[in-house]
Amino acid sequence: MTPQAMYLHLRQASAAAMCDPFDGHVLASIFAAGVAGCTAGGSLPHAVGIGGDELRRTIDTYFPGAIASLEGYGLDELPVVEDDERCLRELLWRSRTSSAPLTSLLSVLVSRRAAEPNHLWQDLGLANRGELSRLMQRHFAPLARRNTQDMKWKKFFFRMICREDGYSLCTVPCCSECNDFQTCFGDESGESLLARVRLAAGTV
Repeated sequence: MTPQAMYLHLRQASAAAMCDPFDGHVLASIFAAGVAGCTAGGSLPHAVGIGGDELRRTIDTYFPGAIASLEGYGLDELPVVEDDERCLRELLWRSRTSSAPLTSLLSVLVSRRAAEPNHLWQDLGLANRGELSRLMQRHFAPLARRNTQDMKWKKFFFRMICREDGYSLCTVPCCSECNDFQTCFGDESGESLLARVRLAAGTV
């Protein structure tokens, strides 16, 4: 099953679980992006940051009936969580809008996908940066409110973590004076990950 087909399959399953439409879209996008990474020999637990019984429970809860379609992606592997990822998990956990299980799950999924090399919205499988901002405002509102200058989310996360640990990342008093301004605030347009995979496979 292609990542795009997997997205559609998971999206239908999330609707059957009575999941909020936007949240269902986010979860299906993240898992489909994870499946796309598995085509290079990885596993779904490595891609999403949870495995074993926890991953199986998550699939049963949010994608009822879909576990058979994901069984071939190494569900029982247990992912290794590095220090940077653990710090981001804790930052997001403390910044949850609510203690709802879905928000707690997203703190884990977003932290794992943030280690990927593209814009975060792309690595989450979302359609554009606006969807990521909506996700942050909905599930991590206290943290989203702190991104007052609309900094790129990965840069913002790293800055918040380093600030908490007492490190200084910047040598200038304000971002507008920094030579690296475009690195933190530049354009984040581009193709979605699922669209890129579809094109690479020669399907439209």
